[in-house]
Amino acid sequence: MTTATRSGQLPTTYNPQEVESKWYSRWEEKGYFHAEVDKNKEPFSIVMPPPNVTGALHMGHALDNTMQDILIRWKRMQGYNTLWMPGTDHAGIATQAKVEEQLAKEGLSKYDLGREKFLERVWDWKNTYGDRITKQLRRLGASCDWQRERFTMDEGCSKAVRDVFVELYNKGLIYRGSYIINWCPKCMTTISDIEVEHEETAGKLYHIAYPVKDSQERIIVATTRPETMLGDVAVAVHPEDERYRHLIGKTLILPILGREIPVIADEYVEKEFGTGAVKITPAHDLNDFEIGQRHHLPQITVMTREGLMNEEAGPYQGMERYACRAQIVKDLEAQGYLVKVEEHTHAVGHCYRCDTVIEPMVSPQWFVKMKPLAEPAIKVVQEGKLRFVPERFTKIYINWLENIRDWCISRQLWWGHRIPVWYCQDCGAEICAKENPTSCPHCGSTNLEQDPDVLDTWFSSALWPFSTMGWPEQTEELAHFYPTSVLVTGRDIIFFWVARMIFMGLEFMQERPFKEVLIHGLVLDAQGRKMSKSLGNGVDPIDIIDQYGADTLRFMLITGNTPGNDLRFQQERLEGTRNFANKIWNAARFALLNLGDFKPEEVQPELALADRWILSRLNHTIEEVTRQLDRYELGEAARVLYDFIWSEFCDWYIELIKPRLYGKETPGSRATAQWTLWYVLSRTMELLHPFMPFITEEIWQALPHQGETIMLAPWPQVKPEYNDSEAEAAMELLMEAIRAVRNIRAEMNVPPSRQIAAILAANREENLAVLQAGASYLKQLAGIGELELVLTLPEKPAQAAAAVAKGVEIYLPLAGLIDIEKEKERLARELAKVEEDLARVEAKLNNESFVARAPAAVVEKEKARAAEYREKAEALRERLAALG
Repeated sequence: MTTATRSGQLPTTYNPQEVESKWYSRWEEKGYFHAEVDKNKEPFSIVMPPPNVTGALHMGHALDNTMQDILIRWKRMQGYNTLWMPGTDHAGIATQAKVEEQLAKEGLSKYDLGREKFLERVWDWKNTYGDRITKQLRRLGASCDWQRERFTMDEGCSKAVRDVFVELYNKGLIYRGSYIINWCPKCMTTISDIEVEHEETAGKLYHIAYPVKDSQERIIVATTRPETMLGDVAVAVHPEDERYRHLIGKTLILPILGREIPVIADEYVEKEFGTGAVKITPAHDLNDFEIGQRHHLPQITVMTREGLMNEEAGPYQGMERYACRAQIVKDLEAQGYLVKVEEHTHAVGHCYRCDTVIEPMVSPQWFVKMKPLAEPAIKVVQEGKLRFVPERFTKIYINWLENIRDWCISRQLWWGHRIPVWYCQDCGAEICAKENPTSCPHCGSTNLEQDPDVLDTWFSSALWPFSTMGWPEQTEELAHFYPTSVLVTGRDIIFFWVARMIFMGLEFMQERPFKEVLIHGLVLDAQGRKMSKSLGNGVDPIDIIDQYGADTLRFMLITGNTPGNDLRFQQERLEGTRNFANKIWNAARFALLNLGDFKPEEVQPELALADRWILSRLNHTIEEVTRQLDRYELGEAARVLYDFIWSEFCDWYIELIKPRLYGKETPGSRATAQWTLWYVLSRTMELLHPFMPFITEEIWQALPHQGETIMLAPWPQVKPEYNDSEAEAAMELLMEAIRAVRNIRAEMNVPPSRQIAAILAANREENLAVLQAGASYLKQLAGIGELELVLTLPEKPAQAAAAVAKGVEIYLPLAGLIDIEKEKERLARELAKVEEDLARVEAKLNNESFVARAPAAVVEKEKARAAEYREKAEALRERLAALG
């Protein structure tokens, strides 16, 4: 056992900024976060969900990384070979947008620079600004292995991406084809279905008449996007709809353009919805695209990628899509085709990056064939080899994979992993290769052009658990730390990322990428709304850390948090957690003030009742915190610690041992109190360390300790010799008695400084023994001067306040403490008021008319009030009777 070098005191107030910067830099410099492969230890590994290189820490990141850090610090202390792999994502769309904004300020575009020079600018931006979020994660206390930090476009990850693409291509699981995709006219790229955010939007529903050729009949269709009618190639009705059966196979005249289009029958159409007739625009609607495929209909694209109408739009060519909408509506009305316009609220897809309204559009893109990859990803979960926590997310995951569509993986960007496909300009061959080809393997031509598109950012992220460990090389890290132990992530990216990692891991490692997935909810504002820029309700974690410290933020985010459920950010909870930190700090200062002459190795503790009790409660706390962490109930583990530290340790144990520490009892008793205080505080700091790493390190270092850092201290273990149910029961009895006396004093307004007399009737021999053993505790903490302990009382004392605590009768003679006559008058007035209120409520309940007509809930409420008044009246009568 060694004693820490210290001034002997902690500063009067806790300064989190000073403490946190000191310890984090020391931890990192010493390499405590780094993990080498140690085959003698059981591995525990986590890969960090890579934040965007463009990003700044937000509350979701703060929660996610705090949860990971708690698990990693806990397992590190338990002796596991722990690896927390950090890194960042290249964030194709977002990063390119940042650099294009910079260029725009210089009056340039990416085309002015050309692809190669533009990418140089992006790398320059990344090297200048890309570590912002990793620096912020350090402020949070994230103990990840920064020596192993990865980037989704570093050399190793890039090699993994190319190898995966080529292998899937060669298996026929990657293909190029024209399909309906989500196009962002602002970002100028495709985005996947799960990156489209659907927002309820107030719009209009336009009812348009389509004339039947050579007939006076018309079919009415309704649409929210009349500009897309320029690409209509059919109108569909249900085959069993009697209204339209005679028109199936007939020809309609498309208003304005005059193009002839057929009436087709398809069971997709809902007879009862709208008019029962649906315009079909395969090039601009996913469902229409699929109907078009079934009926072999042409695809007419009427917009450019910039959201302008093209030559297929006839007289509207060159118009912006919404300007075109307004003009078409005017023209339809003028020509008699507009039947009516209704207000209509509907879900409109927006780009998750720039909030622009998405335009579905047919485009040649690269796709991953998902069905063959999804099947084993479903099976591994169904067989229980990969578990979601909470379990309810299993159903969501499986449902998505069972209904999955092929994944569009190409993006029309310059920043990203370029698709490793080349086209021979002489023979037209398509070449997919892991290394850049110098000539066409078919005709020998050197006239090759690489596909201009890059891969979806999520493609490289899907390889993260194994690419970060060196795959496709068979590294010792990969053999030791893969599969990883647990993935911690938000419920909003199960499909973006989690599912894709699972099927990629199974395909290329023949093994699940992680054993468990711990899902957490979102951090909402105090009103329960999602934090967003548009609402202006976001809270910057760095601002909170600057004001309160990282420990306070971390503990606030974890307490009250349950797996999978959203969490509300509330300022008052933050204040409460800061108070908790201050409580810990003040308790540690008190301990150090009383441990100046203390050397643990020289003490042979002779435990008193309070010592036995707190050591037994510590055992319970160790057991329960460990159990809750094993269940991933991090919030519950934090609550158990909070209750133990605040109530049992600070409010009770420290108060109980003050006389012994101040030398008012025998010297041996003081040494034992010092030893117990030191032991419990040290173990408690170790239990709390994963949650609040900075304050615990500062306090632990100031206490006598072994080792360099609390980070590497062994996780506290239950010591069976300290389990003491007898001491716990005895202390519970004493504490109940103390609480009862304190409550009476408060009710009677007896000043805290004034000592009182008390008579306690134990009523059982074992209770009497406990009270006698704890008499000093009763006197000290209940403010009792004269204490009489008896087994039974022949008669109850007159003019005494009374209470019962676990069968023990407590009497406090009031003579001399209060003006009894005045107290009787006050109680009589209060009783009269309560009886008056009770009479009024009972009269109402005795009124048959009221009971018959009032809602049941109102009647029940009145009954509850009556019961409350009766109970209060009885208590007042008892107090009056006690006063004589």
